[in-house]
Formats: sequence, structure tokens, C-alpha cells
Amino acid sequence: MKEEKEPPILTNKFHSSNSVFLPENLLREARRQKNVPDCPIPSVCVLDPDGDLVTYLSNQGLTEKNKCWACYHSHLYTVDLDGVQIGIVPCIVGSSYAVLVAEQLFVSGCELLISVTSAGVINQTPELKRFALITEAVRDEGTSYHYLPKEAKAVISPNLLTQLSMAEQELWFHTKSWTTDAPYRETEKAIEAMKEQGATCVEMEAAALYAYGIAKQKKIICFAHLTNTMAQQEGDFEKGEHFGSIDTLNLIRQFIEIYAAECKSVT
Repeated sequence: MKEEKEPPILTNKFHSSNSVFLPENLLREARRQKNVPDCPIPSVCVLDPDGDLVTYLSNQGLTEKNKCWACYHSHLYTVDLDGVQIGIVPCIVGSSYAVLVAEQLFVSGCELLISVTSAGVINQTPELKRFALITEAVRDEGTSYHYLPKEAKAVISPNLLTQLSMAEQELWFHTKSWTTDAPYRETEKAIEAMKEQGATCVEMEAAALYAYGIAKQKKIICFAHLTNTMAQQEGDFEKGEHFGSIDTLNLIRQFIEIYAAECKSVT
């Protein structure tokens, strides 16, 4: 009888070994080639996969390109949000790209990364809220398996979850999501299987970002903006005013206030 072999994505990962290719070395060469100064980016950064937040803020004249960001593949914009400097990277879609950029953000001065991604609703939400704080993500993508063993869960940092759970808030609820890297293969049977596992929504980044955060001990928060039902009816993908940018800014403001208050309370 022929022995079944595991697919390559699950083999030869050596999770405890250091990588040969390091983000700080790539950025060193990017700075040299692009004449980018070696200076820190904001300590709080946001991934804006849809790009709508950066578009809105730029149209309002509230952003500027960050001169310290040396990434070959993306732009970082800086905005003053109630006296806090925030770095925002737009159009970071999918697990592999999100983690590639996250690796580079954290070696460039980022200390806290917030991802706010659009998500499709696959299960009835318990409350009338448009944002979900993803506490666990089903690992139906490839990137997370390079950071964590297959049996590990992709979850939010318990410390961060405790900080957020202790504070009252009005904008989000906690949920489990399904992270896929093939959005156009969201079949009826696959959706039913994810619903049975308790997933409320489907998105493309959270599992990989949390796996990276666990493996490298980085502070990462993933929010899902519940905006659609996979275009199953006319008028789907409505995000709100300015494509959801006002609501997203309120979400980020509230999170930063809670996070800052909790950090002060433990110092």
C-alpha cells in the first residue's frame, strides 16, 4: 500500500530555526539603493487592505508619505490622530503580503500593528455591529504554516485580549474568522464547514498575522469590517460613509484609547 505523504506546505518548516533571509537586511539594501534615511517609523501602524482609509485621509490633506519607510513593495503614510502619530500602509491584501509587510514594519520601529480588513459574513452575527475583533482564525491559507506547527491555533495575544475585554466599547464584538487565500473558492460546502467550526466571517490575512505575532512575539490586532455576503445580492459591499473610513477611524481611535489606558494602568 502506497504511503500517503503530507503536502509540502506542512513539511520541512523547522519552526525553531532562524531564517537566512532577514527583513532588516532587505531594508538595509533598500535604504542604500533608494537613499532612504535610517530612521524609525511610527510605533503604531495600520494595515488598510482596501486602501479606502488612506484615500480618504489623503483627500483631506491629512497624510504624508513617510520618508523612513524603505519597503520595495508598498508606501507608508503618516497621519496625526488626536496627537498620536499613526503609520498606515494601504492595499496590503492576502496573508503572504500582509506578513511580508508586517515583518518589515516591526524592524522599522513599529511596536503595535492593527489590521482592519473587509470581511464577508458567513454566519449570523450576535450583535448589530459592523466590526469584529478576531480572536481566532481558521488557518486555511499557506503563510501561517511557515511560522507555527500545523496543530497550533492562530489566536490573538491573550494579554491584548484581556486588555480589550476589560474595557467597555461600543464598536466591536469578539469572533472567530476563516482566513482563506482563495476567495473565489468559497464554495457552499466550504462555507458550511467553516460555520460548523464557529466562524462568523471570512477574510484573507488574520491567521497569518496572528501566527507571525505568536512566533515572533509581536503585538498584532486584527479587526474585520463586516461589509458583504460575497456579493450574493445587489447592493452588497456597502462600507458606509467615505467607504467606511469614518467608522474605521472611530474604531482605531477607540482601540488606541483603550490600549493606552490599559498600558498606563499596569505601569
